[in-house]
Amino acid sequence: MASVAPDTSMAPEICAEAAFTLETETTPPPSTPPPARARTARHNRTVSTVDEAAQAYIDGIAPQNRPLFDRLHGLILGTYPEAAVGLSYGMPAYTVGGRRLYVAAWKHGLSIYGWPQGREAGFAARHPGLKTSKGTIQLSPGDSAGVGDGELLELIRAALES
Repeated sequence: MASVAPDTSMAPEICAEAAFTLETETTPPPSTPPPARARTARHNRTVSTVDEAAQAYIDGIAPQNRPLFDRLHGLILGTYPEAAVGLSYGMPAYTVGGRRLYVAAWKHGLSIYGWPQGREAGFAARHPGLKTSKGTIQLSPGDSAGVGDGELLELIRAALES
């Protein structure tokens, strides 16, 4: 390191403040922590893990679909705080005890996948206007206004409980 002497022609109080040390190119940059591989979220004193790829997907969800996604995400992790969230088939997958629930964002809203046909807890029958197919329910932000959290939790439980 090279020291620079203060200019003694300045007033004494400025002279003392002007003394400084120049850092050379050999000085390492300030230490920064390594990037996290997974984020954690605390729910009911248990920690859920969201891996980096899943978090990148979540961060990239379009603003019009984000509130609905955040609602489902919160319900899932609030009910299953031990859930691990990773990216599988290009979408977030919530894994609990070997069972998975997938939630993907599309132009129309969200698609929820992950239960055997007929195990959706009667959700599709109660909402005949929703587009459904084998093990899949499409839910738009507008459609979700008519679906309570209790019904969404039934759907989530149907996929994640054996």
